[in-house]
Amino acid sequence: MTDTVSHCIGVTVRGLRKSYDGQPVLRGIDLSVERGEIFVIMGPSGSGKSVLMKHIIGLEQPDEGDILLEGESIHSTDVSQRFRLAMVFQSSALLSSLSVGENVGLYLTEHRLRKPAEVDRIVTDKLELLGLKGVKKKLPSELSGGMKKRVAIARALVIDPHLILYDEPTSELDPLMTVTIGEEILALKERIHVTSLVVTHDRDLAFGVADRMAIMNEGEILFVGTPDEVRRNPHPFIRQFLNADFKSKQTSDPS
Repeated sequence: MTDTVSHCIGVTVRGLRKSYDGQPVLRGIDLSVERGEIFVIMGPSGSGKSVLMKHIIGLEQPDEGDILLEGESIHSTDVSQRFRLAMVFQSSALLSSLSVGENVGLYLTEHRLRKPAEVDRIVTDKLELLGLKGVKKKLPSELSGGMKKRVAIARALVIDPHLILYDEPTSELDPLMTVTIGEEILALKERIHVTSLVVTHDRDLAFGVADRMAIMNEGEILFVGTPDEVRRNPHPFIRQFLNADFKSKQTSDPS
């Protein structure tokens, strides 16, 4: 890979394999995510997409293969390399005993990375970036599901990450808030040029935000392309997966 090409690559997955109790879950995954793009991974339950996400964030070690973030292995001893990754968890994962502001600034406070006054300024800036003025002193229990999700995104932003990973960011949200979260992901791309990797089963979100997307099944990536290329792909499983998802939305729609 030339220096020019590697400079444009945010995440590279090379030959990733993982098995649990002898059962393959990831079967030689190869993937490149360009710097600054929104890349979506879709697939049915059990396809391996969440396991892949855990490997990229560094929560799991592969049996084979490696993951590079802007050309450097995330499994190296360079702690600053992990500092450039942030994750928005499916559950939002806010601590109920802490205020919104304390949740958002927790990483900086616990690791003593900034002085208290600077942490407070950063927290305020990130919350306002997500349209969350006036919530810093509230508890998570006082927030709606959509607001909790935006707080979780603000928390991810405090370290100024090069890569944000979203695990099912619209899970359990109503359709209106699902649109809002999609708009926030798109807006962050324009405002701060962060690379985003989104794992979702939400077809509307996926096709609404993705620059490119991958379809996974049984631990393999079947296809990578733009949303239009995915829609036109004749692969039988991709057609079945997208049509089944569309039909399930129609069935669950009370209208």
